[in-house]
Amino acid sequence: MNQQQYQYQQQHQQQEPQDDVVSGAQYRYALTNFATSQLDKLINRWAAEIVRQPPTSHEALARAVLSDIIVGLDVSQITATSMQTQCYLRHAIAETISEGVINCLIITNSSDANVQLTRIHEHIFARDPTVASVWRRQTFTAAVDKCTPEMSLSILYEQIPELMKHVSGALPSSGGTSILEQAYTFSRMLHSSSSSSSGDAFYRAFVPEIGSTLYPLQIELVKRCLKSERGELDRVGATIFPGLVKVTRGAPLPNGGYGENVQTVVRRAQVICECAMGGAPAPHPPNGIPASQHAGGY
Repeated sequence: MNQQQYQYQQQHQQQEPQDDVVSGAQYRYALTNFATSQLDKLINRWAAEIVRQPPTSHEALARAVLSDIIVGLDVSQITATSMQTQCYLRHAIAETISEGVINCLIITNSSDANVQLTRIHEHIFARDPTVASVWRRQTFTAAVDKCTPEMSLSILYEQIPELMKHVSGALPSSGGTSILEQAYTFSRMLHSSSSSSSGDAFYRAFVPEIGSTLYPLQIELVKRCLKSERGELDRVGATIFPGLVKVTRGAPLPNGGYGENVQTVVRRAQVICECAMGGAPAPHPPNGIPASQHAGGY
């Protein structure tokens, strides 16, 4: 081998590994996208199966979901097409995953204990985000291995009790895979990562409310919104998969404290608008409020 060939080979060997280098943030983003894609498919198949072989009428299922989601809503006159019902079912599961799994650290098989641990984490984060990150990772090393059927039922009956009555307490699953167990695996991936990109932050899910304004920075439409394209006002028909925000501590203040936490959308919620759903949109009572509240719109 002559000197020129040797130098070429050395340069090639030095450059080749660099082509395969992926930053922690890029890898995490790709992994998150893959996990959400798998979970989204499970939810879609489950909702489609329910609509194909409904345990009760489409209207009854839609009314159950809406009564769970919007407090004080009179659902007695609500009608729904099969497509609307399927979208409402997906919204119900999106809400359950967001509030019952991702936004509540599931460490033990006790709901009350998990709520307390979530509050402890928020308190630590307010004082020192880096310490909170270490606490979160260490705590998850001792967390339950999976979301058992008993834990799943507890979460479901807490979040969507009326719908659970109409499906006779059946766990949402597709192809033998539990949706909540898959959601728990996804949640653990988010919260227990040692990636340096999340060392001073944590993740929360958000679900745009039915009937709320379409905010482009928060949502991704899964179907074209013809009204918006014409410049007309349209609203959220249903959220079919939650979005994610990264929460970081606010800027330091002169008094030594910190401003309000900053929430940055890292994955927009997947939404279908009212016009794309078709049928009569869900009513929005003036005093009706969502069953779960999201600070700052999340």
